Amino acid sequence: MLPPNMSFELDELVDMDFSVSRIGEPTLPSELTNVIFVDESERVSYCADPTLNDQLRAAGKHVPAFVAAGPRKQLFHDAKWSRAAIVTCGGICPGLNDVIKALVNTLYYVYGVDNIFGIQYGYSGLVPRNGHEPIVLTPDIVDSIHTEGGTMLGASRGEQSTEEIVKALDRLNINMLFTIGGDGTQRGAHDLVEEIRKYRLAISVIGVPKTIDNDLNFMDKTFGFETAVEAAAPIIGCAHNEAKGSYNGVGLVKLMGRDSGFIAAHASLANSVVNFCLIPEVKFELHGENGFLAALERRLAAKHHAVVVVAEGAGQNLFQGDSSTKDRSGNVLHQDIGVFLRDEIRSYFKAKNFEHSVKYIDPSYIIRSLPATGMDSTFCLHLAQNAVHAAMAGMTDVVVGRWNGYFTYIPMTMATSARRKIDPYGQLWQSVLLTTRQRTYGFE
Repeated sequence: MLPPNMSFELDELVDMDFSVSRIGEPTLPSELTNVIFVDESERVSYCADPTLNDQLRAAGKHVPAFVAAGPRKQLFHDAKWSRAAIVTCGGICPGLNDVIKALVNTLYYVYGVDNIFGIQYGYSGLVPRNGHEPIVLTPDIVDSIHTEGGTMLGASRGEQSTEEIVKALDRLNINMLFTIGGDGTQRGAHDLVEEIRKYRLAISVIGVPKTIDNDLNFMDKTFGFETAVEAAAPIIGCAHNEAKGSYNGVGLVKLMGRDSGFIAAHASLANSVVNFCLIPEVKFELHGENGFLAALERRLAAKHHAVVVVAEGAGQNLFQGDSSTKDRSGNVLHQDIGVFLRDEIRSYFKAKNFEHSVKYIDPSYIIRSLPATGMDSTFCLHLAQNAVHAAMAGMTDVVVGRWNGYFTYIPMTMATSARRKIDPYGQLWQSVLLTTRQRTYGFE
């Protein structure tokens, strides 16, 4: 069977190139001891069903599989002559400091790389005229940063000159660059790889994917997501208390999820007091017999309270006007569905002279600035360790991911080719519908 929530058909996947790029042949024997090395031939199958793989082989077709992540016996970079740089881009997210700390510790303690630099404020920190000098990073400096949210390096959005960045990397003698960020960051990293090739420089560029929305393709989880779901649960509980505290009370919570509703869906399952869950993947209407407002009215008439969770990218079909405006990272700017729903609910019930009380909560900036929870922190550590293994072996133009429980290396262009989304007919969304019971009130 195919993995859920993917945007590709099997025929497309068979034709895709899952191989990873290298800046040169690894010829230096690794000095690591007491580790299990990953052979260069090891792969992680895309398809979880071995029967399907057998059918592909029988038909003489390529079996889509990722390169397995992990330490290699042969390295390209000599640790004693290596200089690494770390950059964080885009919005902040739980776990950024964990990744920074794990990168530094793995480079320093595992491989012996003692020249490590933190780039301030995203890619802009690699453009000299912006005046952001690199920070020297050591295990002592990053020792306790994992206890804090955000990123000790700062972050930024927006395009920078790839030519200027590559020249800066060359002047700094950087031979390993770790880019921590979402799809825009990794597309920028791929552009850097292309520019590096023009100059024939031996610089490994390795991405650590960051999106709290959990929406990057070809990976089953990204860091920050579990923390977001855990942090949202008590907030939903507060919304439930507010709703029950008033006659016909409505607790409305807006959560992150620009194009994918994974946080809203999982948070609704984690705290099963949610009565309506609205996500970008499932369009809905406000008015009419099957509209959201009529369903909410039926819920209030029956129970006199309701909790609504809405992902930030849901209901964009309800807005008029231009929807092509983009932010500095190239993402389409969405209208504020939370405030819009709040006002529409109030107007609808006021026009009906229907007693009600709406309490609106938007915890987005609180959640994304939290330190990572234990499981997320562990996940960040694994991502960082495998990123360093890839760089030391001379790989480039790849991001580290996890697929079916195994860590993998994925070409940057593949990882950023499409957004992962909830399948409206898949198990996750069907479970949300069963748990919220929103169908009971005539709303799907």
